[in-house]
Amino acid sequence: MKLFQVRKGQFVYYKNELHKVYSVKPMFKQSVHLYRLKDMQQDITRASNIEPCRPKHNDSFIFYGRRYTIDKNKKPEPGDYILIIKPAPDFLDHYSLNEIEKVDNVEDGNVVTTRDNGVKHSEYVVLVPGKAEKSEDIAYYDKTLVSEVQLAEDESPQISGDVSGDSPVVGDIYYDLKNDTKAMIIAMTEDEVFMGHNVTVHVTELSDEDKFRLIYRFDEGF
Repeated sequence: MKLFQVRKGQFVYYKNELHKVYSVKPMFKQSVHLYRLKDMQQDITRASNIEPCRPKHNDSFIFYGRRYTIDKNKKPEPGDYILIIKPAPDFLDHYSLNEIEKVDNVEDGNVVTTRDNGVKHSEYVVLVPGKAEKSEDIAYYDKTLVSEVQLAEDESPQISGDVSGDSPVVGDIYYDLKNDTKAMIIAMTEDEVFMGHNVTVHVTELSDEDKFRLIYRFDEGF
């Protein structure tokens, strides 16, 4: 890809695996900042090293250790995850392309997420847990290049131990750019992080440099 074609939120392939762009810094040689969707491992590369991916109905991919299938027809329910494919946020809402958010409540097809974002029915598709029948696997650019061992590991519901060191833990301190404050992680579930300043976010949001900056990592003491 050309750098001018890359924008925040895009799904792309890097090293044969599905990633999401969380930052683009044109002044740097390695200007594209990514995280791998299956485990949130971060990478930095050049635009020429990535291939675009446009997710569509019935596509299936691995997100943070679990597989989901995109379903544009399913009606969301509280607890479901949605993928925002046509973002048109109102003034008080804060979300962008291909963000994945958890549904808190639903009204006439419009949802309010656990981040207090109001998302209209025309802006999202639902992520259904598991691999639907006849769905297309977009987790890899070329699945034939992936070993059977790696495929089995990727389908495991647990995030592998070799990347957990890069994952947030209770005690980490982040700077919340939106609220202009420092806050510690005080509790976590498998996919949500509870901050000391009464903010709850999905764990993937901590990788977004436009939202959070890591200040102190508890297990490394920096």
